[in-house]
Amino acid sequence: MTQEEIKRHRVESVLKELLPEAFASLNDERINSLTVTDVKCSKGRSNAKVYLDTSFLNEKEQGEALRQLRKVGAYLQNHCKQSEGWFKAPIFTFEFDHQLEQVSRIEDLFKQIEGRNSKKEDNEDES
Repeated sequence: MTQEEIKRHRVESVLKELLPEAFASLNDERINSLTVTDVKCSKGRSNAKVYLDTSFLNEKEQGEALRQLRKVGAYLQNHCKQSEGWFKAPIFTFEFDHQLEQVSRIEDLFKQIEGRNSKKEDNEDES
């Protein structure tokens, strides 16, 4: 791992901690309860894609939350700069992380397959 990659990973982990703090300081219920699942910075660390948990919001609420997050993006940048003493903070792009839902679906499919296989084995044992 290069020095640049180490710095990028360090910034990503710091942002995972700082952004929920910044969300909590806002007076918007749609935003202050959001959970950051992951942060991915660009190579130069000038942009950061922030992935949010979808568990408590429906699609309409997700859209409203994203609109609100775009409006408070500059505030979030300033919060991160001041908290860490950075000269500049990355520009944030927010999106909801649907990967957890997909993992859950895949696990359910495996359970169904496992149930079918155990039924087949039971039937073969009876024969």
